[in-house]
Amino acid sequence: MAKKKAEEATSSNSGSQMLRAPAEILYATELEQLAKEDKFERPPGWRLSARAVLTYICGGKSGSMEITPKYIGNKRIVEIAISTLVTDRSLLLLGEPGTAKSWLSEHLAAAINGDSTKVVQGTAGTTEEQIRYSWNYAMLIAKGPSHDALIKSPIFRAMESGTIARFEEITRCAAEVQDALISLLSEKRLSLPELATEVPANKGFSIIATANTRDRGVNDMSAALKRRFNMIVLPSPSNLETEIQIVRKRVQELAVSLELKANIPTEDAVAQVVTIFRELRTGQTLDGKNKLKVPSGVLSTAEAISVLANGMALAGNFGNGEVSAHDLAAGLQGAVVKDEEKDKVIWQEYLSNVVKKRGSEWLPLFTSCSEHNS
Repeated sequence: MAKKKAEEATSSNSGSQMLRAPAEILYATELEQLAKEDKFERPPGWRLSARAVLTYICGGKSGSMEITPKYIGNKRIVEIAISTLVTDRSLLLLGEPGTAKSWLSEHLAAAINGDSTKVVQGTAGTTEEQIRYSWNYAMLIAKGPSHDALIKSPIFRAMESGTIARFEEITRCAAEVQDALISLLSEKRLSLPELATEVPANKGFSIIATANTRDRGVNDMSAALKRRFNMIVLPSPSNLETEIQIVRKRVQELAVSLELKANIPTEDAVAQVVTIFRELRTGQTLDGKNKLKVPSGVLSTAEAISVLANGMALAGNFGNGEVSAHDLAAGLQGAVVKDEEKDKVIWQEYLSNVVKKRGSEWLPLFTSCSEHNS
C-alpha cells in the first residue's frame, strides 16, 4: 500500500505538489525494505512484525539498507507502545508540546498499517458525529437511512478495516464527546440504531490518542475512559546533545520537504537556539548557577525547529543563503515573547544577564535579539 501511494504521489501532479506527504509516502522505500526482510510473525492486520516496526521507528539495519530513526529517545517507550497495540488496548501518548507525540503516532500507524491518514483532530468544536458517523442528508431525506447514506468517521473506517485510527489532542474535546469512545473501546462494536445493526471491529483495530499536558484548554478525561487506554508519558529530551540531534535532523528534513533555498544552520547556531529554549523552559542556566524567569509560552523542541526553519526561509529569500544571527532573532522573538508586557522584560533580562556574558560567539545573536526586542 505504501509503495502504491508513493507511485501515485510521484506520477500525479497533485502528489508531487503535496505540501506534507504522510509518513507512509515519505518513507515508502524503507517500509518496503522492512516488509521484504521481515522474518518474524506479524499480528493480525499488521504489515510488519513488532520487531520490524521498532526498527522503523528507532532506526537500524534491514538487509543492506540503513533505516533512519524517526524517534530519538528512550527505546523502551517505543517497545511498550508497540506491545500495547499488539493487545486489544488502545494507546494514549501524553506529554508536553514538542515531545513528538503526533510524530510517533503517525509513524506507528504508517509502519503497522501503511496508512496514517485515519485521523480525528480534537478541538473544542469536535462533535460525537466526527468520532462515530454522520449522514448524507440529501440521501437520507430521499431514501431514508441506508448504508449508502452513511458518512463514516476515521474511527468507523478503522474498525471496518481492522486498522489504526489516530485521535489527536483528545483532551481538547468536550468530556461528553470524549466519552463516545468508551463503548467503542470496551465492546469493540459500533451501534447503528437507525439501521438496527452493529459494526464489529476487525482484528487489528486500535486507537492511538495524544494529549498535551500543558494545554490551558484541556478537558480532563474521565476515569472510565482512561481505563480503556494504556498511557505512556513521552519525556522532553533528556539532555542538550539529544535535543540538538533531534532539532538538526528535523530541520534537515524540513529543508528538503519545503525546498528551502538556504544552507542548513551551523552546529553552533542550532546549539545556541536549543540552549536558549532549554534554559528558559527550565528556569535556570545549563550549569545550574543562575535562576531565570520563565516566559509564558511553551518553548518546546518543535518551536526550536520552527525558529531554525524560519531562519532558513529568511536567509534563502532575503539573504545570502547562510543563516545568520539576524535571521534567527526574529523567530526567537516570536517564540519567546507571547505576552508583550511580561515576556518582553523576561527576554531582555535573559539577553543582558546570560547571553551577553557568553563571549564573542554569542555576541551577534545578543545584538540582533536586543534590536528586535527594543
